[in-house]
Amino acid sequence: MSKLRSKEFDSSSWKSQVQNIFKMEALHEDRILQNLDDTSNVTYNSFDFDQLETDKIYHIKQIKNICIDYRLRFLDSKYFKGKLPHEAITIIKELEKKHQTELKGFKIIAPSKLFKLENADDPLLFAPMGNDYFYLVHKWGNDLHPLRKIMMWFFKSFENLLFLTFLVSLLLTFMVPDGLFSKTSDTSTFIMIFFFMFKSVAAVVLFYGFALGKNFNTAIWNSKYFNA
Repeated sequence: MSKLRSKEFDSSSWKSQVQNIFKMEALHEDRILQNLDDTSNVTYNSFDFDQLETDKIYHIKQIKNICIDYRLRFLDSKYFKGKLPHEAITIIKELEKKHQTELKGFKIIAPSKLFKLENADDPLLFAPMGNDYFYLVHKWGNDLHPLRKIMMWFFKSFENLLFLTFLVSLLLTFMVPDGLFSKTSDTSTFIMIFFFMFKSVAAVVLFYGFALGKNFNTAIWNSKYFNA
């Protein structure tokens, strides 16, 4: 090992050479962190298309569908307040070396709670390619779990939320003990109780939606406002 090192490094200055390498790497990481927090609106990066992995290229329509299905947001990385894993920085460094370019204009897919939103849980890091195409740089976490997609289906649109309200009201109606509101348990009594439950659940849903400024997945997927 000593012989190999002496061939590759000048023995009189190898320590300073190693220090310079570490210094250059630290400066590279600092520049990447600055670009992740950059406020400029960059929409294009000069990728070497021969080096790209085609399964990591996404169009804005595909990204929109992912955000709507999982109730996630697609925003500039400057709004991201979660912890960016060092692995993501390493991958960016490798991509920049491979493509001989400086990547900018990063965007992230993540839940609303992970963004610093202005007044009006899988993060995915993207770099713009131009023409509404984005390259997936890194993915971490588990917010694209199938269970999240099922749970968030009810918040995709008003019709879906109405269906959830119907199901909850129906369940609550079946939970009402027989004879609580009437001596006889017939169809008319069941329907009357169901309508009572439906109005109660709908009132709670409307109050929750308006009070907390909630909106449907289709309206918030690329909004930087928490009350959009």
